[in-house]
Amino acid sequence: MFKSLYARLALALALLLVVVGAVVGGFALHATGTFIQELDQRLNRDLARELLVRRDMVGEEALDAGSVRDLFSYYMHINPAIEIYLLDTEGRILAFAAPQKKIKRERVDLAPVRRFLDGAAPPILGDDPRDRDRRKVFSAAPFPLDGEPRQYLYVVLGGEAQDSVRALLQESYVARFTVLAVVAVVVFGVLVGAFAFHLLTRRLHRLADVMETFRESGFREHRPYRGRAGGDEIDRLGDTFNVMAGRIIEQMQALEDKDALRRNLVANVSHDLRTPLAALQGYLETLQLKAGEIPEAERQRYLETAHRQSERLTRLVGELFELSRLDAAEAVPDPEPVNIGELVADVAQKFQVRAEARGLTLESTIEPELPLVLVDVAMLDRVLENLVENACRHAPEGGEVRLSARRDGDGVEVAVANSGPAIPPEDLPHVFERFYQAPEKRRGGAGLGLAIVKRILDLHGVAIEAASADGWNAFRFVLPVMET
Repeated sequence: MFKSLYARLALALALLLVVVGAVVGGFALHATGTFIQELDQRLNRDLARELLVRRDMVGEEALDAGSVRDLFSYYMHINPAIEIYLLDTEGRILAFAAPQKKIKRERVDLAPVRRFLDGAAPPILGDDPRDRDRRKVFSAAPFPLDGEPRQYLYVVLGGEAQDSVRALLQESYVARFTVLAVVAVVVFGVLVGAFAFHLLTRRLHRLADVMETFRESGFREHRPYRGRAGGDEIDRLGDTFNVMAGRIIEQMQALEDKDALRRNLVANVSHDLRTPLAALQGYLETLQLKAGEIPEAERQRYLETAHRQSERLTRLVGELFELSRLDAAEAVPDPEPVNIGELVADVAQKFQVRAEARGLTLESTIEPELPLVLVDVAMLDRVLENLVENACRHAPEGGEVRLSARRDGDGVEVAVANSGPAIPPEDLPHVFERFYQAPEKRRGGAGLGLAIVKRILDLHGVAIEAASADGWNAFRFVLPVMET
């Protein structure tokens, strides 16, 4: 019943208002009772003195207990709300007009009486002779009125006929009005508070619905929370959730893409390994079964084909192991000063014969007096070899492959480009992904060369870019210059 935040807030508000109302109501009743006591004592402050004056007792030396008892009964009969007692200077009760069994005290504490006679502010509570625990407001006067007191006239205001001020208030209009007012305030506060909480929590409820919908969709579909610009904490929470949900969807998509890539990886590796293995196995079986029947020229051709397939298989397995090593923590570059111009020239010379065999023109352009760069020379050599090999493989017969190295701001730019069909724009972001190949451009090979290039440059903190324009496909990166 109280699982929602709104219900809990409403319940907490109701309990708070009930507690506050009870405290305020109790305080109001107590304050009203105290006010009535003070008012009663102020109005009857001189009652005891007036009783002495009206009965013309001021001239006597002492009041006789027997003679004043009837006087007490007379006044208490006229005003049942008072009780009159005669006290000596020790506070002992000398005379009263009541059955003996109703008197519970033999003496009255005179300290409140003396404070009353000294003019202390009311209400001043004194002992009630008819109750050992209760205290009441009173009026008192010394006898004689002038000089050293020998006796005290003690008048309790609100006697037995009014059992207690509390009992009177419980039946009074003030008490009923206080209770009704507190109840009305509590009910009104609960209603207003519930409505206010509804206004405050409805946006939170809407945000919870958005989150629940996102969860039920398997974290794939997100209906954005629309908050106010520069809003409060709920709006900021909604904005944060929107960003988080978008990030989760991107990560889910990336995981799906990675999963698809892994499936393709298995298929591609199986294909790329099976093809050379099958060819190698077929040629070897042919040579084994027909060793004496195959002419020497054809036998030599079979052996060369088998050797090429074994080299292709060796290269593929080597690339797989190299990429695995680069992904592991053990592959850490060992940077050293390198003359990038000489390294580019060496790689161009290494691939010159292979390019000419395919009818390609391989050119290198190296800007003179290039500064030294700080790289791992073996890793960078592998980067250049993979890029040039990739360029030679994708350049058409009679095409061109170009290497260049030139100063670019605070670094040295190295670029490898080849002529030929343009890389489709949709494929450019994926060319460095392992085993990625556009189906219409597949020419064999496992697609690991560029993935190795990207991983090596990532380890150096260097970014590589791929571009395709005007009949040329180019890869470029900028190496940091060694500080002098």
